[in-house]
Amino acid sequence: MSIGARDIVFTRHAGARGVEWLVRSYAMFRKARMRWIAMLLAYYLALLLIDLVPLIGAWLAPVLKPVFAVGFLAAAWTQERGGAPELRHLLVGFRGNLKALLPLGVVLVLGVLISIGATALIDGGKLIDLLFHAPPAEMDDSALAKRMQETLAEPRVEIGMLFGALCALPTVLALWWAPALVVFQDAGVLTALGASLRAASANWRAILRYALAVFFFGGMVPSFISVVIALVLPVSMYPLVAAVLLLPYLCFFVATLHIADYVSYRDVFHAGETLAPLADGSVQPLGHGK
Repeated sequence: MSIGARDIVFTRHAGARGVEWLVRSYAMFRKARMRWIAMLLAYYLALLLIDLVPLIGAWLAPVLKPVFAVGFLAAAWTQERGGAPELRHLLVGFRGNLKALLPLGVVLVLGVLISIGATALIDGGKLIDLLFHAPPAEMDDSALAKRMQETLAEPRVEIGMLFGALCALPTVLALWWAPALVVFQDAGVLTALGASLRAASANWRAILRYALAVFFFGGMVPSFISVVIALVLPVSMYPLVAAVLLLPYLCFFVATLHIADYVSYRDVFHAGETLAPLADGSVQPLGHGK
């Protein structure tokens, strides 16, 4: 008997839980730094190679993101039970539930396209023109940069981008825990999307705190570091020092975010459950043999 979105039980948490997800995720990352970094680099290398495939690469890469996301979920699942993240975990999503994971990628692409298209209702299509229409051949790099800066600085374009982000919110929430629900609870596509949307909506306070923390550590902190470096060091040294300081920080941060997908999922859908002993590196539904 198939289950529906309303059959999947979840826990409603207080807002402070969102920051706790990041704290717990970083603690997991810190215990296996190099393994998580190796997985992260392999993941982005795979996306880069897929993106280079003629004609379909640019569309295939985002479609496969939920499939690769399962790899990080499997690695976190394994580490939580005493194992270690391994590169082979990246391929877990390709070995099972692929028929449900690929449509999630299609939903991601469609959601992004709809959100970008929605900006035209506000700015008359200026952002779409900037993103998808090739600039005149006679424009040099400085002219292109100036065109982009002027377009993005227009109030209507900025409001349009905000409107597009709001239009993307349902897609983001529906996909938040959908891959985890597919792989751990054997949910179908619509069930996973519906259950994720319901749980995310109920936990909006925690997700808001989480988003604010991500903005702070992923946006404000790197910007502050960049400004300090620019003020202290000569212009000739800025690129090298910024790269040495910021690239490791951003790798640590992005890896932590991937782990947070699992930590938040487990906290919302399996709160208080004990862990089963790890017999091997395989991924089994958390709802069976907890």
